[in-house]
Amino acid sequence: MAYWIASSPHNHIQAETPKLMRLVIMAAIPGIAAQCYFFGWGSLIQVLFAIAFAVLAEITFLSIRDKNIKSQITDYSAVLTGLLIGVSVPSLAPWWITAIGSIFAIVVVKQLYGGLGFNLFNPAMAAYVLLLVSFPLEMTSWQPAKDLLVYDISFFNHLWLILTGYTWEGFSVEQIRMNIDGVTMATPLDTLKTSISMGLTVNESNVSSVFGEHFSLGWEWVNGAFLLGGLILIAKKAIDWVIPVSFLVFLLVFSFIAYSVSPDSSASTMFHYLSGGTMLGAFFILTDPVSASTTHKGRIIYAGLAALLVYLIRKFGGYPDAIAFAVLLCNMAVPLIDQYTRPQTFGHKKGIN
Repeated sequence: MAYWIASSPHNHIQAETPKLMRLVIMAAIPGIAAQCYFFGWGSLIQVLFAIAFAVLAEITFLSIRDKNIKSQITDYSAVLTGLLIGVSVPSLAPWWITAIGSIFAIVVVKQLYGGLGFNLFNPAMAAYVLLLVSFPLEMTSWQPAKDLLVYDISFFNHLWLILTGYTWEGFSVEQIRMNIDGVTMATPLDTLKTSISMGLTVNESNVSSVFGEHFSLGWEWVNGAFLLGGLILIAKKAIDWVIPVSFLVFLLVFSFIAYSVSPDSSASTMFHYLSGGTMLGAFFILTDPVSASTTHKGRIIYAGLAALLVYLIRKFGGYPDAIAFAVLLCNMAVPLIDQYTRPQTFGHKKGIN
């Protein structure tokens, strides 16, 4: 049984759902590989755990609702939701955090709304916000890039850390998160925000080893890999280019204006592009055909609003990254955006019912 995603009669990019989901999953592989390379096997383990919990949650809930399990499981939507949660969770986060997020995304955000195509919010980002608000310490404790690690961690030790909180040799997560100077490190976004709040300039903050030689050690390559995957999706016509391009253009405008006004307290556009989940959000999350705007003008407004929220939250908010919060707020605004950007019906004049 085939399912088709078509958000609107005016959206002519339609694809068989399983094929579309598989393509998006494959396009995310470069980004996952980059995360594994720079932040260890834990990223892959979290993705596998998240997918497993998401699929099991969907099977369980579908059986309770007496639905056709095989046809809905094989559309790969639960797999994609799990994948997006897995790449968003820190590589050394305990397994139960991934479990809570995956189950919440499928059961509460997706199935309780009626299943695929009926959910108002992006399930993965709703789950991420739940985890971030409920477990801020675990969800903001990313492992430093491998070049800054004191201890080399094998695949087995990553697995054991996630399951128990300790390596086989007895090192804790906090010990693993220390850099070569014996200091527990934060992400580049969090480090920059903290430094500026302490009165340092952007240039003074950039001396931290977490920024590397360019903008964001490790993260610039992760974002580049997700950018590559996103370009593949556009080339395959799996997603509309309007949303990611509009998002990146608006983010450039907002960050450039702020940088021009106050370069000492505002990061450059490239730092925003290559830090956190910018490219993942632009190409894999904002483009969700169910929760995104369905009109051409609406998608531009939707992406511009997301870019503005991302910049404002990163600049003034209490959380280092802002993609998930921006996406959920924009999801809430989609019905209103679509209402006022709906194309005029052929044969009708403006103002005539």
